[in-house]
Amino acid sequence: MKNIMLSAIAMAFIMVSCNQKNKEEVVKSETVKNQEEPKATDTVAKTDNISGSVVPSDYVNDIIISYINLKNKLANDDPKGAADNGKLLLASFNRFDTKNLNAKQKKEYLDIADDAKEHAEHIGANGDKLEHQREHFVLLSKDVNDLIKMFGSNRKLYQDYCPMANEGKGAIWISEIENIKNPYQGSKMLTCGSVKKTY
Repeated sequence: MKNIMLSAIAMAFIMVSCNQKNKEEVVKSETVKNQEEPKATDTVAKTDNISGSVVPSDYVNDIIISYINLKNKLANDDPKGAADNGKLLLASFNRFDTKNLNAKQKKEYLDIADDAKEHAEHIGANGDKLEHQREHFVLLSKDVNDLIKMFGSNRKLYQDYCPMANEGKGAIWISEIENIKNPYQGSKMLTCGSVKKTY
């Protein structure tokens, strides 16, 4: 009987020890996991090697995503959806925090953003005027292109070109896919255009 009691106590001690060790391993594993994977709310940033300043690439990505959603609504001939996404794009530009930019970057960004916000606002305010939205999208696309040239992107993007847009003067747009889906022509000529470059 005494041996059974001692065995039970020893077994309980071993189980408690093992359980404690497992808890420590889980905590350690969670800590490592949290350090390796940034949360969506964390600021993802990259360093500009020339100036040493920090560029908030999460804000740039937010703008690019909003722009692409807007572009896709125009390609689908959806002025209401384009208007909604124009408002979201305006909000993305307004969220951009310039405090980590150096003076030159801040000036360049504000020049781009002021112009882009005006076009996003026009697109957002004209949910029943598809052609008017497309006119503003021509200039907005130049601004987003300048933003990507300035900060880069953390995703593969394509600069596409439509020779018939902008009253036959031609215009670019930025796309997340290699296949042409023309936001200036929509269903009339959805595949009109070509890829000019890749980012």
